[in-house]
Amino acid sequence: MHMSLRFAPVLLAALVLAAPAPSLARQADGYRMPPAPIPQIIDAEPTPVVTPSRDRKLIALIGRENLPSIAAVSEPILRLAGARVNPRTNGPIEARTTYLRSLSFITVNGGGEVKAALPAGLRALGASWSPDGRWLAMMAESADGLDLWVVSSKTGEARRVGDVKLNAAFGAAYGWLPDSSGFLARVVPPGRGQPPAAETTPTGPLVQESKGRAAPVRTAQDLLASPRDEALFEHYFTSQLVRIGLDGAVTPVGKPGLYSGAQVSPDGRFILTTRVKRPFSYIVSAGRFPTEIAVIDWSGAVVKAVVDRPLADDLPPPFDAVVTGPRSVSWRDDAPATLVWVEAQDGGDPRAKVAVHDRVLMQAAPFTAPPTTLVDLAERFAGIDWGRRDLAVVHSQWFDTRHETRMAVNPSRPGTPRILVSRNYQGRYDDPGDVLMTSLPNGRQVIHFTPDGRGMYMSGPGETPEGGFPFLASMSFETGKSTRLWTSGASHYEQVLDLIDDARLILLTRRESRADNPNYFLRDVKGGKLAQLTRIPDPAPQFAGVTKQEVKYKRADGVQLSGTLYLPAGYDKDRDGPLPMLMWAYPAEFTDAGVAGQTVDRSNRFTRPGGISHLFLLTQGYAIFDNPSMPIVGVNGAEPNDTYIEQLTADAEAAVKAVVDLGVADRDRIAIGGHSYGAFMTANLLAHTDLFRAGIARSGAYNRTLTPFGFQSEQRTYWEATDTYTKMSPFTYATKINEPILLIHGGADDNSGTFPVQTERFFAALKGAGATARYVVLPNEAHAYRARESTLHTLWEMSDWMDRYVKAAPARTR
Repeated sequence: MHMSLRFAPVLLAALVLAAPAPSLARQADGYRMPPAPIPQIIDAEPTPVVTPSRDRKLIALIGRENLPSIAAVSEPILRLAGARVNPRTNGPIEARTTYLRSLSFITVNGGGEVKAALPAGLRALGASWSPDGRWLAMMAESADGLDLWVVSSKTGEARRVGDVKLNAAFGAAYGWLPDSSGFLARVVPPGRGQPPAAETTPTGPLVQESKGRAAPVRTAQDLLASPRDEALFEHYFTSQLVRIGLDGAVTPVGKPGLYSGAQVSPDGRFILTTRVKRPFSYIVSAGRFPTEIAVIDWSGAVVKAVVDRPLADDLPPPFDAVVTGPRSVSWRDDAPATLVWVEAQDGGDPRAKVAVHDRVLMQAAPFTAPPTTLVDLAERFAGIDWGRRDLAVVHSQWFDTRHETRMAVNPSRPGTPRILVSRNYQGRYDDPGDVLMTSLPNGRQVIHFTPDGRGMYMSGPGETPEGGFPFLASMSFETGKSTRLWTSGASHYEQVLDLIDDARLILLTRRESRADNPNYFLRDVKGGKLAQLTRIPDPAPQFAGVTKQEVKYKRADGVQLSGTLYLPAGYDKDRDGPLPMLMWAYPAEFTDAGVAGQTVDRSNRFTRPGGISHLFLLTQGYAIFDNPSMPIVGVNGAEPNDTYIEQLTADAEAAVKAVVDLGVADRDRIAIGGHSYGAFMTANLLAHTDLFRAGIARSGAYNRTLTPFGFQSEQRTYWEATDTYTKMSPFTYATKINEPILLIHGGADDNSGTFPVQTERFFAALKGAGATARYVVLPNEAHAYRARESTLHTLWEMSDWMDRYVKAAPARTR
């Protein structure tokens, strides 16, 4: 071996002091345990989540459960219309949920902390503050469903509200009423009965038919596939709208339906509903099923029918393609009951050569007057920040150019908007930040105006080549000019979460440094004071000695690149020499080489690994080059992917040269790895270069003919870019992969395009070609692995693969 092991006692001590308990051990043919201290870090208390109340007077400190067991992840699930549902709870599945396990309330002005009196064993999710800040509501799991609970922020008392079972199949199942008196909720219809029984004997074949209407649809998982699936979808996704008071009173609203959304108007008089209906589809998810959007009153009567949209399975392939007719329907946040929606003016096809692509319209209650046009957009609508009767900020974007526009409009007198921001939204250095919002008494979020009303507050990451310097700024509505009011220093990375006091400029911030884990503070800008609100401990002190630095370098064609270099605790380059290394990356597409080359020093950020992070390998004596830039650039209208292999190779060559030149990496012992599109990258680099000794590819797609209607940022279909699809597919070049490759895939992958069959077929090709490969399927895991056993086994596989084929690799013969 080329490296000295003088720093190994640091790791050895950790291994001896933190040896796993015998009960954690697994047989060779079962789940395996990675070396210490990885299991001890995985089993440490998760870092709490913090959420401020809507009036910003309190923050809730939410303790979370750790990783679920494989038994919990393996509970029965239903995969229906693009969603996954736990049939026992009629809610989210364990693999996609992090449950609340403790709760306390901290007074922002220093008034102390109140701990919630939660029943032992309570598992809750979906926490939401009441508009008045008196309550935190949540959905709590019971043996037969999800119950609605509230916790008093004053006393910590917790209690169940309403004798109903929430229906969270479509997502969040409840919302606060504007006056904080209760909720509008979607519940399991009373007397629903048993789910449709499985038929053991088919009644005939399953038939789908195309009748000459083009319907190009990207590959997706978990779609309906049979009449029984349709029946199950209706059974579990049908809900009854109800009003639930804090006193527990339950009042039905209308009749049951497939409600995918229901939102009360800001004045509390109406409900905006989105209801899915038949005929269903086997090629798209529920979001594209026939849909009725309507305003109803509290009796369930329709007050305004907004749109009755047919099945949307025939959208054009480009990302900016949309349905025709009203879409993105919502309430205007700063008005009592005004509907806002968008209508495409190009037939929903962004390829149409028109001056106006989207039109934003409004209509106030009682919805009898014709709608008025708020603004016409040359790009696709991307959202609105509402402010007051004479001012709102409208966002638009265009994917082909990666361009965004932000404009000030006057809702009372629509006319020519004032452009505030016009930029490439992938740019880092010129990011003006996001609008700071403030809460109205009804809980609606509106623009936080400066005291003179002529501007708004903004907060952003403040990224520069030297690092990230988060800021608070004010932006003028007249000129779009931004004025910095406060900027974080270089020693700590301090993000602005909210502005608590305008006059004194008191900020709620999240502060961290390389050595200090994130905590929450009150920063008095004018007074120069800093008060710490939380004292969350370091979740993995074993990583305290790890060092990191930002490495900047250039691609052969001059494009600026960077990556974060991590080195193990106790390592000394002069003493120990070059290390075996893992590079972990993920390519990204750009339309501007200058933007692609924008690098940011992140060395003042706190870093601790969790889950299946590759950074755990630092505890085993490896160097990690994390997220080295892998830009794929298309300039002057060229498609980035037409030169994907050439650019990817140049990116990797530059990264290897950079770390070898630093003297920290042994050129003969560097591995490449990645997850999802990073796995696709890994296979391609092994196929087209000899830069790496091994590869680790998790949950990837390797044959682009199996994703023929687009993938990642590629908008063209296979038939429009056959050569590009073929050349980008590492499956095509499986016979050229002569380095060991570890393939891991979740057996129940739910991500678009990364079907488990992708890895299955790729491994078969590698095996047939005589490659050194290992194929690991994690039972019942989705695209992101969640079970404790799966997480630990994944880390064992990665560590073992690196030990066998990288750390122990002999020098190459030149």
